[in-house]
Amino acid sequence: MMLLTYLSVSLLALTGLSAMILSIAKALADCPEKAPRAKAAGITIATGFLAIGGGAVLLIGALATLKADLSLLVFTMGLACVVLGLGFTQAVTTLRAVVDAGPAAKPLPKSEDLQVQMEPVLA
Repeated sequence: MMLLTYLSVSLLALTGLSAMILSIAKALADCPEKAPRAKAAGITIATGFLAIGGGAVLLIGALATLKADLSLLVFTMGLACVVLGLGFTQAVTTLRAVVDAGPAAKPLPKSEDLQVQMEPVLA
């Protein structure tokens, strides 16, 4: 019963945070310039979050099976929420970094426009 409670809470949090990553990516895709990057990054990052978060939920669930104690159950649920929250923060930060374009690159000057300063090597 305790393991079922842990798994239901943890997997609900994992699913909710994954859906939130996808909805943030969908909101960022409203801009036509950012849409392709936002869609691709959102799906990729949400999939990675599900895989890593699912592994973390299972590993912490193994800890919950050691002893049938209410305090251990509460500890494992809290640990899972903290781990998933930290992963969510990193995932959204990565999503925003991918979608937001960096500063525009300056065009390189043509070789005819360059003036090279020549200084004598020997005095």
